[in-house]
Amino acid sequence: MTRRFLGALQFLTILPIPGDTAPASESAIFFPLVGALIGASAGVVLLTGNALLVIAWLLVVTGCIHEDGLADVADAFRAGRSRERILAILKDRRIGTYGCLALVMSVLIRWQALAQMRANPAYGMIAAVALSRSALVALAAVAPAAGDGLGREFVNGMRRNTVLAAIAQAFAIAFLTGWQCATVMVLSSAAIVLLARAYFVRRLGGVNGDCLGATCQIVETANLLILTWPRFS
Repeated sequence: MTRRFLGALQFLTILPIPGDTAPASESAIFFPLVGALIGASAGVVLLTGNALLVIAWLLVVTGCIHEDGLADVADAFRAGRSRERILAILKDRRIGTYGCLALVMSVLIRWQALAQMRANPAYGMIAAVALSRSALVALAAVAPAAGDGLGREFVNGMRRNTVLAAIAQAFAIAFLTGWQCATVMVLSSAAIVLLARAYFVRRLGGVNGDCLGATCQIVETANLLILTWPRFS
């Protein structure tokens, strides 16, 4: 279990993890827990009152791994493009206009959501980030793999016990925000995962690492917006 936890830290953060760790598909069992730790650290930063600093911290500690996926997906998935063309753009390391716009919008929306958060900032951040990281596991569990590379290995290596344990963790962590807020966040996250699966399978035949990262980013943003609702204050 230690190798799995360290593997999750290694995959989701830029922290230097010495020694041998488990593959990402096995480490996924601890993705929500590591997400909660990332969220807790961001919640501490949010207590300073500077929402933009929280975004900067999240970008640094995660190495922008999910933002990269969001940008690639925004560039690749255009109307009328073939599966082969989409895969070719996803492999291209350059970022285009749509990718840049997606990143700007992601940062702006999260920044403003954090500035107006009504829920407990620490619990809210813990729940939002934990659920977004569990979305990686959930989408990999319900969608086939597309393309090659780490994303294919992650999807094909996913096991039922890992998925169930990760989702159970995410649900438990979400309820730190109270049952009403947690219910809305969980249902929203599940809906985004199912919609993402339907879209990516229709356009690409499955998901790769960029699709997973983009979904993670969208789930995090949606949950931060939910935390701005006055009834959850």
